[in-house]
Amino acid sequence: MISNYKINEATKVVTVTYESKDYTLPPNNQDGVIVALPENDCEGRVLLQIKAEEDAIVYAAQAYARNRANEYPSIGDQLDMIYHNGDGGATFQAAIKAVKDKYPKE
Repeated sequence: MISNYKINEATKVVTVTYESKDYTLPPNNQDGVIVALPENDCEGRVLLQIKAEEDAIVYAAQAYARNRANEYPSIGDQLDMIYHNGDGGATFQAAIKAVKDKYPKE
């Protein structure tokens, strides 16, 4: 629930408290007129802001996975390594290990 709804009259920026944390919400532009966000719209905007912050944290935490995906040999090359070296083969194992070592899970 939103509390402590305050408007900066000069900038029309709204400050609210949601679950004991303060949030700053930018104003709306309605046909070229800058207006403060109405109090009844604040909770939805705060929830969107929280979701965006959570998504950014998850995205940053998965950097190693994106880096690995870009560096692994193609599936075709991996299958060639397995085929030409027998049961999984040292070449295949070394190629995968090199990428995992370069981008360790943190």
